[in-house]
Amino acid sequence: MAKARVLRPKLPRASSRRLLGFGGLGIAAAAYVGVDYLRYLSPAWHDWLQPALWAALALAAAARAPFYRHWSAELRAALPFLGSIAFMLAAFLCEAISVRFVSAVMGLQWHRSAAPLPDTGQWLLLSLNEKLPQSIVNLLRAHVITLHHYLMLFIMLGFSVLFDCIKAPGLGIATRYMFTMAIGRLLRTITFVATILPSARPWCAEARYRIPPHPHPWAQKYYVPYASDSNAIRRVITHDMAYAAVQAYPDEYRPDWGRMSFLVDILRPTPGEGPSWYHLLKKASGGCNDLMYSGHMLVAVLTAMAWTEAYGGWISVAIWLLVLHSAQREIRERHHYSVDCVVAIYVGILLWRMTGFIWSARDASRTRRLAKLDEVQSRLLHAAKDSDIDEIRDLLKEVELAGQEKQGFSQRAILAFAAGTIIFTLSCVLLAFTMTSDG
Repeated sequence: MAKARVLRPKLPRASSRRLLGFGGLGIAAAAYVGVDYLRYLSPAWHDWLQPALWAALALAAAARAPFYRHWSAELRAALPFLGSIAFMLAAFLCEAISVRFVSAVMGLQWHRSAAPLPDTGQWLLLSLNEKLPQSIVNLLRAHVITLHHYLMLFIMLGFSVLFDCIKAPGLGIATRYMFTMAIGRLLRTITFVATILPSARPWCAEARYRIPPHPHPWAQKYYVPYASDSNAIRRVITHDMAYAAVQAYPDEYRPDWGRMSFLVDILRPTPGEGPSWYHLLKKASGGCNDLMYSGHMLVAVLTAMAWTEAYGGWISVAIWLLVLHSAQREIRERHHYSVDCVVAIYVGILLWRMTGFIWSARDASRTRRLAKLDEVQSRLLHAAKDSDIDEIRDLLKEVELAGQEKQGFSQRAILAFAAGTIIFTLSCVLLAFTMTSDG
């Protein structure tokens, strides 16, 4: 008697999804970066093609949304998504306060006189400029991709869930991205506050900030008397106690910020910088000290990691090449030292690996179906031996149902959530595009 064949349920294959992405998502991402670079090559074409591209992408997403099958999964992921947004905004607020502190604590005179640190990466790039063909040097200098491009590339990746290019829910990968970003920004804040490093651009603070010329009282007492005198440094190490007399400095300006007045000592405002602490923080920008590690590179690496895990393929390789291009340009233009870019790359990779519990590209429904299949395998064999077609059909239905998502929400709630999500996400796209277009 021939051995009965066990019928395995047909599982969705990644190949069809990847084929769709190869024809759509990868080309759309490349088109976005290429069209935006036309602003340098042909501004007239850029002014026409960029709105057309964005309109086409928005219309495609809106047209696909009613046919998306995983809105219930998106709805379940909404609360963690909103929580990650709140966490990320809190991390950015902490970072902005710290950026202002390290920019103002030493005073403007220190920024003018502090020499940049020796950076062998900068030396290497300058030497390569003398040896490489001019066309290669021009390519390395070109502003092919900047901060807002990486943000938009991730948003495109998240929207691709509508076309089954990546695993649902799309809010799941967005939650992981923002949560990882928040952790990375907090670690970065702790790092650059711990040791204040001079900027690779000594003129930056004078051009960007209105800060007092003299050091903060903390620096006046604990740093200035021991900054250059080797005997004074040896003595303070020996006694482990500040001993030098503080020189005469102007009094600190202390506005009345109500409950937030404790920030006066941290932010060091000046009379002409606005009436509120929040107004002052809006001018924090990217800081003028060297901020270890690079925040721009952290965003770039997290975007590349998200594409690599969720999508893969040739476009992910291209994004990693753009990450390396961005790193050398950060160093070349002296926005950061080489160490900042190196640390940002491996910290971003490690953080993304550590937050895989939030969202993973692995198909959980496939895993559930296979587990259910293993559970009913003996029953399926007996049914096949007995030629019990009805029992085989019922068992296969159990396997298929094991991989399906539980709805748990009314159709009206799902439709309302879908409409709100599309509007909210498109608004975020516009805000990110306008607020980060200057890098």
